[in-house]
Amino acid sequence: MPDRSLAEWLTLLEARHPSEIDLGLQRVSAVWSAILALRAQNNPVSLPTAITVGGTNGKGSCVTTMQAIMLQQGYRVGTFTSPHFIDYNERICVQGTPVDDASITRAFVEIEAARGDISLTYFEFGCLAALLVFIDANVDIMLLEVGLGGRLDAINIIDADVAVVASIGLDHQAWLGDTRELIAVEKLGIAREGRPLVIAEADAPIGFADMLANTGAEVFRIGEAFSLDPRGDVFDLRVRTPSNETLFFKDLPSDGLLPSNKSAAIQALLCAGYSLDQEKVRAAMQGLGLTGRHQRCSINGVKVILDVAHNPAAAAVLAQRLAPIAGRYWAVASVLADKDWPGIVAPLSSIIDHWCIAEISDSNRATKGQTLFEVVYNAGLSAVLFDGLEQAFLSAVSQASNDDVVVVFGSFHTVSAVLKMQRSSGGYTNE
Repeated sequence: MPDRSLAEWLTLLEARHPSEIDLGLQRVSAVWSAILALRAQNNPVSLPTAITVGGTNGKGSCVTTMQAIMLQQGYRVGTFTSPHFIDYNERICVQGTPVDDASITRAFVEIEAARGDISLTYFEFGCLAALLVFIDANVDIMLLEVGLGGRLDAINIIDADVAVVASIGLDHQAWLGDTRELIAVEKLGIAREGRPLVIAEADAPIGFADMLANTGAEVFRIGEAFSLDPRGDVFDLRVRTPSNETLFFKDLPSDGLLPSNKSAAIQALLCAGYSLDQEKVRAAMQGLGLTGRHQRCSINGVKVILDVAHNPAAAAVLAQRLAPIAGRYWAVASVLADKDWPGIVAPLSSIIDHWCIAEISDSNRATKGQTLFEVVYNAGLSAVLFDGLEQAFLSAVSQASNDDVVVVFGSFHTVSAVLKMQRSSGGYTNE
């Protein structure tokens, strides 16, 4: 097989499978079994501790918090997340650093040799590659973020030692169902009988207790097994260990990632059997942030917030976090076609003063720009439609005063467009 660069591999994978999203475990499970069988001819494969994180929102925040804590405690950590903002390598990290092209392409070659005539999606290839990278890197723990749903997501080929469901909201209804109850069933599919299941969703859908019982998992719910007490810039956390011991973590920082997601991360690590040093946990969480999650930066003195909020629940959280300011809020926004754009606009309509709208250019699933504009315009809001997100962002920044804030949201693609501009030009400063 001729050597391929990572870019060549990714182009091939994007074009090969007929559907970008093709949920189901049969194909990817068969290939994973073939890979394990081939590897077992030399040495049996031993998987690291695995924590799988699902949820409508908050998955990345949970993974990032667990990664920071475990690195602070001296463990070797692998993380698999998606999508990426700029470089594909962002999806697969070891010790908090994206792995190099060679590590990924070696895994791709191994997967290609094992798959036979089985067709895999772009995401399934990446999932298998991450598992191989983590095994070869001899990590102590792998933190696996669900791509879509949970029950039929490729990540679910792994029997997680601990499962986490960060939230349950309406998103991806075309694949997961059009009610929170149906979506909850899909999210809970990552749980395993007799193993810990951490739930960070406080507003449970109807019948949720029965759904949890049906998993057979040992459930740790927020407000019950663990709870947090906000106190200004810090919060206190009460958690329960698998041996039913109650522990307290004091004065944890509230800034950056949401405290509920940080709390779920700590509970999950305890459920996995790790002893956590209070001072190291606090140090790991100090100033902890995540790209595109209420990320603050500035350009030429103008304040900018980057947030991947792409469904109504996330937009509502974003609205709550946008405090009153002396100036105006400018939105630079766009979404994919399967998103509830009116539901995203609604909680922000009384906060955003001017909307700069543009169609996402790097996805064939983008909502048409005119459709985006009409929703905002018909809601009686001030809006302008631009040819591209770059133009929309530059226009907002050029018009904003030092008292204003530009908020970029609606999709990973939207935030990615601005981050790519940040990479290629100066004048940007992270806060």
